[in-house]
Amino acid sequence: MAAQNAIVEQFVAKFGATPRVFRAPGRVNLIGEHTDYNDGLVMPAAIGFYCWVAISPRVDRRLVIFSQEFPDGREVDLAAGPIHASRSWSDYPVGVALELKKAGFRLGGANLLIHGEVPMGAGLSSSASIEVATALALAEESGHAIDRVQLALICQRAENEFVGMRSGIMDQFISLHGRAGHALMLDCRSLGFELVSIPESVRLVICNTGVKHQLAGSEYNRRREECEGAVRSLKKAMPEIRALRDVSLEQLERNRGLLAEVPYKRALHIVTENARVLDSVVALRSGDLQRFGENMAASHQSLRDLFEASCYELDLMVDLANQRQGVYGARMTGGGFGGATINLVEAGRAEAFAESMGRAYQEKTGIVAHVYVCEPVDSGSRVE
Repeated sequence: MAAQNAIVEQFVAKFGATPRVFRAPGRVNLIGEHTDYNDGLVMPAAIGFYCWVAISPRVDRRLVIFSQEFPDGREVDLAAGPIHASRSWSDYPVGVALELKKAGFRLGGANLLIHGEVPMGAGLSSSASIEVATALALAEESGHAIDRVQLALICQRAENEFVGMRSGIMDQFISLHGRAGHALMLDCRSLGFELVSIPESVRLVICNTGVKHQLAGSEYNRRREECEGAVRSLKKAMPEIRALRDVSLEQLERNRGLLAEVPYKRALHIVTENARVLDSVVALRSGDLQRFGENMAASHQSLRDLFEASCYELDLMVDLANQRQGVYGARMTGGGFGGATINLVEAGRAEAFAESMGRAYQEKTGIVAHVYVCEPVDSGSRVE
């Protein structure tokens, strides 16, 4: 592999040692958006864009971390006092190391070189791929065999508590549990999951708008707060609920008077999106791609109008996709406010679709769109 050979060569040149190499994939979410942090249902697939981590041991307990993408490195002493976030890319691997320590796993010192292929800002989970690849590398280098569910939770805590992004468990979980040719229907409360086969007759085509609006991070956290506020209001009539996952559409409508307009809209999206995930599993398993595509369209409309997480560029991408042949469905994917769309496209038309979309989007916006034809891949691992 070219990426593996390149990172090994650069590691040897920088550190004078031959490393072990690990990689973890990014992901695209087919349906079930913003439901993960509401204890809900999601359907992601791991995709063939990876974060690579090369690692070798040190005699001390320092982590020396460099990236092929960023000029600034980071060095921390795991045996020293408190380590604080730096608000840079290095917070992701450092946060993982600290959470592994908190979980009781003693880590030795290590040199790390990181290379990321997952497009940043596209909503394809570049952050989780860094976390998972780092976690796999640090755990094995320190002699720990850690259950993959536990490892996903550790990586999530690193992003929530050290980085400060209040994301759900989906991204880390799929990076550790993906299966080639399959999506994963994940219950974000129980962490139970089912593999759902993606037909060979279709491809997953990702259209990156090339736009990430500045409000993305703050609005993401605000949406989570709005959902939590809706739960607090609904508890007045339904004290047993823990999250919007526990609310049916009938219950939401019956208690609508407890909610102001904005919390109601957010809750309505979550409740109906969970139902769409369940229906989409049935659709895929029965081969009803038209039905799956209709759920994708309804999801995007809900994200645009009820959750207000879309933007002009995402809506344009979806509109352009729906004008083309061979498309079963299109929707925004990821946190929103820019990033990418996911499109379910006939395999034989996927390359032509990708070329046509890139050209049409650039004509409309002047922005060069990167379009990727993907298939689901396996989860993160050591690369021999």
